Amino acid sequence: MADVPQPSQPGDTGAAHAHPPYIGIFLVLAVLTAVELSIAFLPWPKRTLIILLLLLAIWKALLVALYYMHLRFEPTRVRILAIAPLPLAVILVVAVIQEFK
Repeated sequence: MADVPQPSQPGDTGAAHAHPPYIGIFLVLAVLTAVELSIAFLPWPKRTLIILLLLLAIWKALLVALYYMHLRFEPTRVRILAIAPLPLAVILVVAVIQEFK
């Protein structure tokens, strides 16, 4: 059977990208989760623990967005679309935190 060309999708440049190393990213996420769990039980000041855990959570979220959601291989305008709601999320989190002080 002859190779039948697939119809192109809107915005398809025709250039294929290499598949991300899913297993490697999964292992990194598992290690970061183990680090989070070990940090959570340390007898450090609460503020320090929160900052460290937030930084690790942001790192994990970036890995998921870049590799599992394929944002690393998307054009800049799609990345901007994914990043645009983040300031609103930060404002809402800060507002809720201020409510409990």
